[in-house]
Amino acid sequence: QVQLVESGGGLVQAGDSLRLSCDASGINFSMYAAGWFRQTPGNEREFVAAISRSGGATYADSAKGRFTISRDNAKKTVFLRIDNLKFEDTAVYYCAFTHSWSASYTSTRTNDYTVWGQGTQVTVST
Repeated sequence: QVQLVESGGGLVQAGDSLRLSCDASGINFSMYAAGWFRQTPGNEREFVAAISRSGGATYADSAKGRFTISRDNAKKTVFLRIDNLKFEDTAVYYCAFTHSWSASYTSTRTNDYTVWGQGTQVTVST
């Protein structure tokens, strides 16, 4: 069955860098656009970054400059690198996929994604 597994989260210090991974199985990976979202307790899940099938990236304004999304189709993995981590980056980070016939499609909306991982916790200490 379709499965997304995030990894790479943990407890880090402010200023550190981190790379999250999202390993996909059970899908034709190259036909899916992907996104990363994050959520803190009591808040809605918010968009962080998205990547199209062709590798084009879209970022939330809050993520521009410190976040980098990428994908490796051969490994069926999507990555999210976060540089210069800040306390406010503390959240559970989720990856999500959606099938797309368009190679350039990305979406910032949670409702557009059909497959979700279980999340990985990132905690930034000051």
